[in-house]
Amino acid sequence: MNAIRHFQIYLLAGGMAIAAQPFQAVAQQSAVSSAGNAKATSLQRDGQHDFDFEFGTWKSHVKRLVHPLSGSTTWTEYDGVTVVRKIWNGRANVAELEADGPAGHLENLSLRLYNPESHQWSLNYANSKDGVINLPPTVGEFKNGRGEFYDMEPINGRYVLVRNVWDNITPNSCRFEQAFSEDAGQTWEVNWIATDTRMNDESAKNVPAAASPSDEQHDWDFEIGTWKIHLLRLKDRLAGSTAWVKFEGTSVTRKFWNGHANLEEFETDSQTDHIEGMTLRLYNPQSHQWSIYWATSKDGILGQPMIGEFKNGQGEFFDQEFWKGKAVFVRFIWSKLNTNSPHFEQSFSDDGGKTWEVNWITDQVHAEGESGKAR
Repeated sequence: MNAIRHFQIYLLAGGMAIAAQPFQAVAQQSAVSSAGNAKATSLQRDGQHDFDFEFGTWKSHVKRLVHPLSGSTTWTEYDGVTVVRKIWNGRANVAELEADGPAGHLENLSLRLYNPESHQWSLNYANSKDGVINLPPTVGEFKNGRGEFYDMEPINGRYVLVRNVWDNITPNSCRFEQAFSEDAGQTWEVNWIATDTRMNDESAKNVPAAASPSDEQHDWDFEIGTWKIHLLRLKDRLAGSTAWVKFEGTSVTRKFWNGHANLEEFETDSQTDHIEGMTLRLYNPQSHQWSIYWATSKDGILGQPMIGEFKNGQGEFFDQEFWKGKAVFVRFIWSKLNTNSPHFEQSFSDDGGKTWEVNWITDQVHAEGESGKAR
């Protein structure tokens, strides 16, 4: 539940070069500009169902360039299975790839989030080797049946442009490729090609299970399932407030990578507010810690992770973020793990961890007989 605290920091970039003009003229220009922007926004296509074509189970053939941007022409290949599940009725989805080849075993996960304001998707990637989302995300959209997404990442110590493309989309097949550019997009070197073919229901049932995870990767087993949730949120944080807002709702947590990743989807309502959120938790086998990422359907942006672990039957996770322009520590605590009603608390500290103010409390109860969908 990372960005429960509504911490997202937005960087607004823009310039105004209006000099020596009467105030009335400036106001008129502003009104015309606003009207034009509103019209342009209204004409933007709604892309929240762009990834609907991919829901289901796929046979995946992957080709990977072994040494990108080195002049190498050596490729390695993998064969495996990709499962894509929808979230928020299609406005988000998670794709889980497991494949094998001469170069080894792949376990990859992709979380795609739709931003209803920008009408764009952000693609967030992780693999089971380090359990970390590679931020910033790759961002883009679909046009005329083709999806293009871009970002900038360090490759071999140098920053390069990255492009992801989906094309050749049919009801039963699709193609994905990743490419790098060192010359500002003038030329692109493709380094990853995935060709997917849809599996029928009977074939999908016979997909083998992954190997058993280590003990630490069972830390979240208590959370798997469907829950009724009772939530209390402090009305204002670090302001001396004692007023709490009550929410009621439902959550569903599903495991990935046979337990060393999981995703919680939840919806909850108060008398005046509605929250539709998700939490992605990834295990890092090197540090033996978990990263917890949070997003809501309002903006489709993944926040920075909380990091921590479980000890003596309790989970503690920390990070530092900004609240009302001031850097504060944030702490998550999970307790009562081996009961039918796990307990969660979020706290802020603005004095370096000497004192903590609890501002979010969640109690869960197993929803017996409920379907596996947050409502």
